[in-house]
Amino acid sequence: MATLGKVLVVEDEVLIAMSLSDALREMGHSVCAMADTARDAITLVGEHRPSLVLMDIRLRAGEDGVHAAREIRHRYGRIPILFLTGSCEPEVLDRTKDLGRVLIKPVLEEQLRAAINAVLAA
Repeated sequence: MATLGKVLVVEDEVLIAMSLSDALREMGHSVCAMADTARDAITLVGEHRPSLVLMDIRLRAGEDGVHAAREIRHRYGRIPILFLTGSCEPEVLDRTKDLGRVLIKPVLEEQLRAAINAVLAA
């Protein structure tokens, strides 16, 4: 399995963010930072230039993860984004088209590993 340089975890539920970060580290990846808002995610991508952003779609404080992903793409180019969501609603999933892969919560470690490997292979 290839490892990423740095991963930014964007998740507004603290326990989920910590669990994802722990799983990523156990897989051999480096977590450069965690954010809980779209604004913080955009700022942290500029500061850390991660190799992958693990992005929750529904975030607190205004804009959501899809908005953040669009702004990240606009400002910083094609940084791979792996979305997480608890919603299977077509309108939610349609908004992520051409921005990144989507995993439905709860995410098992094996699913996360497979999705990361697919992103790395693309």
